[in-house]
Amino acid sequence: MHVLAGAPLKAFGEDLAMAFRRGDFAAPSHFPDPLPQALCTHRADFAVRYYGALGIDRDDTAARAAQTERNFSFFGAPVGLIFSIDARLGHHSWLDLGLYMQGVMIAAKSRGIDTCPQVSFAPFHARIARHLRMESNELTACGMAMGFGDPAAPVNGMAMPRQGVEAFVSDAGFDASDLQADKTAASQLAVQVQVE
Repeated sequence: MHVLAGAPLKAFGEDLAMAFRRGDFAAPSHFPDPLPQALCTHRADFAVRYYGALGIDRDDTAARAAQTERNFSFFGAPVGLIFSIDARLGHHSWLDLGLYMQGVMIAAKSRGIDTCPQVSFAPFHARIARHLRMESNELTACGMAMGFGDPAAPVNGMAMPRQGVEAFVSDAGFDASDLQADKTAASQLAVQVQVE
């Protein structure tokens, strides 16, 4: 985790914003091409809600670009974090990084500090690596803004619809007969432990 604040954060953000305006960054690779239709629909729904909450028309490319550019200054937060990972590691290690990031977010929130994870930094790895003097095997995974959010800002009240648990969880052994058998077995075990 690379932590930025003050003048270094400002210089970092300005450099990435200039690169963004020039189109000087790698093509994003965090989505497959083509994106499966269900995920494409979900992403489009998010865009409508996100830009709608900001009052930006979907056809206003200049306003959308200006909003995207705000990512690089960490949306004005006083602290910016860049998370990197050893590029030689596989998918399971990316899970570890995600868990670590979630821990950072939970620890921050427990202290009254808000966070916003940002994948928008990933295509700028070459520039970021120079700024942060990363090791040659480090890869930029994402960034994170850290500061104090404005709960009254419309974008912070944006709600995405949630799927029911049955849409993404499969279960086994939870029907009534299985649960009753488990309860009986647990009861018998408790009696056996007490007798012994």
